[in-house]
Amino acid sequence: MLQPSFRSRYVLFVGLRYSFSRKRNRFASVIASVSMLGMVLGVTSLITVLSIMNGFSGELRNRILSLVPHGYVLPANGGLERWEELALRLEQAGGVEAVAPYISNKVILAGSQSLRGAVLSAIDPAREVAVSELDEALVAGQLGDLEHEPYSIILGVTLARALGVRPGDRLEVTVPRLTVTPLGTFPRSKRLRVVGLFAISAQADGYQAYVSLATGQKLFGLGDRVDGLQLRTPELMSAPATLARLGAGLGPELQVRDWSQTQGSLFRAIRMEKVMVGLLLLSVVAVAAFNIISTLVMSVAEKRGDIAVLRTMGARAGDIMRIFVAHGLGLAAVGIGLGTLAGIALASHVAAVTKTVESLLGVKLFDPAVYFISELPAQLLWQDVLVVVAASFLLSLVATLYPAWRASRIAPAEVLRYE
Repeated sequence: MLQPSFRSRYVLFVGLRYSFSRKRNRFASVIASVSMLGMVLGVTSLITVLSIMNGFSGELRNRILSLVPHGYVLPANGGLERWEELALRLEQAGGVEAVAPYISNKVILAGSQSLRGAVLSAIDPAREVAVSELDEALVAGQLGDLEHEPYSIILGVTLARALGVRPGDRLEVTVPRLTVTPLGTFPRSKRLRVVGLFAISAQADGYQAYVSLATGQKLFGLGDRVDGLQLRTPELMSAPATLARLGAGLGPELQVRDWSQTQGSLFRAIRMEKVMVGLLLLSVVAVAAFNIISTLVMSVAEKRGDIAVLRTMGARAGDIMRIFVAHGLGLAAVGIGLGTLAGIALASHVAAVTKTVESLLGVKLFDPAVYFISELPAQLLWQDVLVVVAASFLLSLVATLYPAWRASRIAPAEVLRYE
C-alpha cells in the first residue's frame, strides 16, 4: 500500500510530467499552447483594464472632489441665520477640521459671444481655502480678489472660453429673482468683472462660477443669511460615518449631507462599470480555461495505456483523477503566471506604452483639447491581481474535473486486453 505522502508526490509528479513532456502528440501540443496563450492574454487584459479603471476613478475623485467639501450642514427650512455661531459650534465638535459658509444657485451668464447657464456659488475666500482646493486650481488671479473688488467673479476656463471673456472683462449675470420697478417686473441682473479662472480638467470647468459671500447675498437678496455651511473632515473616505455621527447631535432643524450623497452616484457608476468590464473580460479567461478540456480529452485518449499500467500497479481511481487535474492545472498555472507578470508590467508602464504608440503612429491618442486627460491613468491594486488569479485558477479547476473523471473511469482490463 502506498503511503499518503508518497502517493501525493507521485500524483503531482506524473501530472506535471504529462503537462510538460516533449513526447506528446503534436496536435495536442498545439491545442495546449493555444490554451496557455489564451490564458496569458485574458489575465493580462483583465489586470491591465482593471488598473486603468482604477486610474480613471482616482483621477475623477481627485479632480471633481477637489472643489467639493466633505460635507454640508443645511437648514431644514429657508436660509441659515447667525451662521457664525453654528460654525464655531461645529469647529469645536470632534471630527470637523474646518467650516465655511456658502450660497449656491443657478444663474444665466452673458458674455461677449454667448449666453450660458451656470452654477454660481458665493463663498468666503478666507474660509474656503480650508474646505476645498479652489485656490490651488486657479490658473489666473487670486481667490482674495473676490473680496478686494466688489462684484467680481471667478469662472471655470471652459465656461470663460464659451462666454468669450478673460480676466479683466465684464459679463452680465441674471439671477432667479425678480425686481419690481415702476416700469414693471424684471429679472435681477448685475454686471460682474472677471478676476480669475480655475481649471480642474473636469466638467465643473464648464458650468461653475464663484463670487464673494457679500456679493452673493446682495445678488440673491438673502441679507445676512447663507444657504448652509461646508465642512471638512480629517479623512475623505471616512467622512460619511463622521458626519452621520455629527448629524445625530444637531437636531431636526439641521440636515447633514456628505460628499457620497452629492457625488456618490458617479463613483458607484464607475464601480459598477469596473465590475461589468471585469466580468466581460473574464469570459476570455473562461474560454481559455475550457480549452483545457480539449487538451485533457486528447491527453486521456493518448495516455490510456499509462492509466491502465498505473491502475495495475495499485493506483486508485481518485489518484488517476488527481493526476489529470494536476495535468490541467499545470498548463493553466503557466498561462496564469505569465499573464500576471505581463499584466503587472503593462499596468505599471501603461503611460510609457501609450507615448510609444503615439510616437510610432504620429498621432495624439488623448488630445487635451478634446479629453480631460492627456494620457491613460493606471493604478495597480494588488487585491485586483489576487482576485483575477483566484478566478482564473477556479475556472481552470472546473474545466479539468470532467476529463479527469473520465480518465478515472477507464477500466485497465479493457485497455490491456488489446496491448
